[in-house]
Amino acid sequence: MPVLAVIATLLAIWYVAVVPMNIKEVLTQAEREGAVIVPPSAAERRDAGRWGLVFANLDLIGPSWSTERARLPAPHQVAGELWKSTWVEETTGRRGIVQSGSFSNRSLIYHGGVTLTATVLGFVIGSVLGILLAVGIVYNRAMDLSVMPWAIISQTIPIVALAPMIIVVLYSVGLSGLVAKAAISAYLSFFPVAVGMVKGLRSPDAMQMDLLQTYSANKSQSFWKLRLPASVPYLFASLKIAIAASLVGAIVGELPVQRGGLGARMLGGSYYGQTEQIWAALFMAAVMAAGLVWLVGWIERRTLRAMGAQT
Repeated sequence: MPVLAVIATLLAIWYVAVVPMNIKEVLTQAEREGAVIVPPSAAERRDAGRWGLVFANLDLIGPSWSTERARLPAPHQVAGELWKSTWVEETTGRRGIVQSGSFSNRSLIYHGGVTLTATVLGFVIGSVLGILLAVGIVYNRAMDLSVMPWAIISQTIPIVALAPMIIVVLYSVGLSGLVAKAAISAYLSFFPVAVGMVKGLRSPDAMQMDLLQTYSANKSQSFWKLRLPASVPYLFASLKIAIAASLVGAIVGELPVQRGGLGARMLGGSYYGQTEQIWAALFMAAVMAAGLVWLVGWIERRTLRAMGAQT
């Protein structure tokens, strides 16, 4: 019930926000069709702004929820676009079948699969690099003092500005498409993994380290039997952040390429004023992110249960 109440509240706010966002387009269309528009009074324009148009023409609230090329589409319009662009039916035209079902390049399933492939590949690369970097930082003081500050500085560069440069550089050496998008995803995902892993590897206290020294344990044994098991909860917490960041990186990497993926779908919608298409791609990305984070959490629970750290 609390979840449903929050969803209902958000939908209500959304429907209310749609009216002032689309009222001007609805009024323009109504004037073209010969309808009589009641202008708001000077007081209404001064005090209510765009809401003055709404209050003066309450009969146009309904059309504002179903207008084409809306500035802010209504929830049911986004749901309709999701259904239409996910379950694409085959149609026959002058050139034969122009759509090939739900896995054609016109379907969100296809574009979601393109983005998911780059996301997973970039996430794996970034996670491995982050773990290796964390181990080097913990066991090498020079690396801690030299590499860690540069890793922090690298995250201050806007990814929107960096993505085209990465794509151009990789294309010049013969790497493009999936590899370029995976590189951007890896760039965004390695940092949270590195920071979380460093924190986890340093989480054992002095008493635990002294106990291993009394057992004459070397650095390798200390790593495998104490530091690594202690870092597992920190690692999975950072992996949940990294997988979401990796998805964002894949979407950003698709914006300059425009060869498929949710990023290309969003950009195409912005070019042609198809806001429903943009919102549908956003919702698909949100569902994918939630699913990926849930999957990492499920693996975390299984891993901790196998280690005996969770019942």
